[in-house]
Amino acid sequence: MFKKLFGQNENYIDSELSAEVPLPKHVAIIMDGNGRWAKRRFLPRIAGHKEGMNVVKKITKYASSLGIEVLTLYAFSTENWKRPTDEVDFLMKLPVEFFETFVPELVEENVRVNIMGYRENLPAHTLKSVEDAIEATKHCTGLVLNFALNYGGRAEILSATKAAILELKEEGRDPEDITEADIDNHLMSQGLGDPDLLIRTSGELRLSNFMLWQLAYSEFYFTEVHWPDFKEEDFLQAMIDYQNRSRRYGGL
Repeated sequence: MFKKLFGQNENYIDSELSAEVPLPKHVAIIMDGNGRWAKRRFLPRIAGHKEGMNVVKKITKYASSLGIEVLTLYAFSTENWKRPTDEVDFLMKLPVEFFETFVPELVEENVRVNIMGYRENLPAHTLKSVEDAIEATKHCTGLVLNFALNYGGRAEILSATKAAILELKEEGRDPEDITEADIDNHLMSQGLGDPDLLIRTSGELRLSNFMLWQLAYSEFYFTEVHWPDFKEEDFLQAMIDYQNRSRRYGGL
């Protein structure tokens, strides 16, 4: 199977990737470095975001071909509204262009679109493009392409805890008896499972308020490669690294 995925690069794959060790079911990516990629080329920051969108298409198709079940991409954080207005406006237009050109391929690849984040703050055109993509792919049964859009980890934990406590009260249970499962049931990622692997590009070594609850026992993979330069080979290298990890979840 892997030879077909890379063609000329088959030796690279055969020498590293194990067919006996499972790949991660859920991969999350902090797509970092678009601005720095553009700056190095004396281009506006939006050029980096544009190129980054093309990389999303490539990595989505490749992850699907590997059999990854969920791919969660950190597309826009609740803190990103602090960026310059023209950059934010461009970022809010990107989903429109992305889904207009990519939804037919997603359907063909049997990829289902999902979103987690605070929809009420998104511009109408952005929200419509996302909801249309969700509707168009709702019958797909392959990879779930999950976008974290206007998402913040601390806010998610807070809102999930409040919702869980309210539910406990409505059920006549003591809020003191709240469990992790109660909070899990109100997270935006409900039904997707926690990420097995987090990838962050561009050399930064932090979580940036991303899936703080869900990443408790995830494996982390950091690379110096800027997101617009991130290729299928780079994604594969993260899979190889994951296969060489020993996941003990606090045990021996």
